[in-house]
Parts: sequence; C-alpha cells; structure tokens
Amino acid sequence: MSKNFFEAVKGRRSVYAISKESTVSDAKIQEIVEEAVLHSPTSFNSQTSRAVVLLGEQHDKLWDITAEALRKIVPTEQFEGTAQKLASFKAGYGSVLFFEDQVGVKQLQENFALYADNFPIWSNQSSGILQFVVWTALAEEGLGASLQHYNPLIDEDVKKEWGIPAEWKLIAELPFGKPVTAPGEKEFQPIEERVKVFK
Repeated sequence: MSKNFFEAVKGRRSVYAISKESTVSDAKIQEIVEEAVLHSPTSFNSQTSRAVVLLGEQHDKLWDITAEALRKIVPTEQFEGTAQKLASFKAGYGSVLFFEDQVGVKQLQENFALYADNFPIWSNQSSGILQFVVWTALAEEGLGASLQHYNPLIDEDVKKEWGIPAEWKLIAELPFGKPVTAPGEKEFQPIEERVKVFK
C-alpha cells in the first residue's frame, strides 16, 4: 500500500476554524469534486452519488438558510450557541453538498428485488466513500473541513434555492476553507480492541 495514500488519510481531520480564503483555485476545487464523483465506487456501479459545490455568496447563503431553519426549532435561550457554530461554518470559503439520486436507488430495488432493502444502505455507504475522498483530497491541498448533517431540516429550502432535482436526497454538508488553527491531537482506542486477525 502506498505510504503517500496513508499519509493523506492521516492528514484528513475535522477542522472547524476556517477562513474565507482558499489555498487553491476554484477550478481546482471543481476538479477535485468531479474526479471524486467519477471515481468513487457505488454499489452495482449505480453512480447515484451527486455533489453541489457552493462558493462565495452561494456558500454564505447555505448557512443563512440553515440558521433560519434552526431558529424555528431551537429555543431562543439556546440559539446563541447554535448561531456561533453556524457562523464558524459560514466563515469558510465554500461548501460541498452530497446527495444520493433516489431514482437510481429505486431502479435497483425494482431490478434486484432480492436486495431491495439493502440498496438505501449501500447508497449511504457510497456517499460516505465520496465524502471521504473529497474531504481527503481537499486536505491534501491545504484546506480544512468538517462534515455536517443538517438534513433533512434544510432539504426543501436547499432544493428550492439551487434548483436541485426533487429526487436527490441530501446526505451531508462539508464546509471548507483555509485553516485558521491546527486540529488538536487525536486520541486512539487500542487497535487490538478494534481489529481482529485470524490465521
């Protein structure tokens, strides 16, 4: 296994303190996401994974939408903490939204009825792989990011704002930007308790 691959894996961390700067061009960000979508595996080669890249004012708009959605459900006395957290995401350069196309999932369920219950699970796993690839590739370019999940709370507003097909299911949001501070040390549980090998 390539040492460089594992160095990239180790370099991907949750970075919450990010700025409205980027270490690479918008074209490079687009290239990373496009390559990841093309080459990340999907169950039965279904290619159901979708991504939307929001930069600049479009990125800001996402977190304004999220703040308004949460304002409706978070008690007033608790909203300040929520607002600060959302502001830290908005402070970034951009966001990648990850979706799964439910049309493809349903077609697989119809075509392979024996596995029908598994296809939504496999679809989520495919999305997770794509999220990891994009996140790791952005980290390799010097960008910090963290994975967020404000779906399904913001789904309809997001679809309306950017004309996203109704059949696309929002899975996760990845705000990113130039890191302001380095992530803290990561603690690990004993590997012997997490990996078993039988010979």
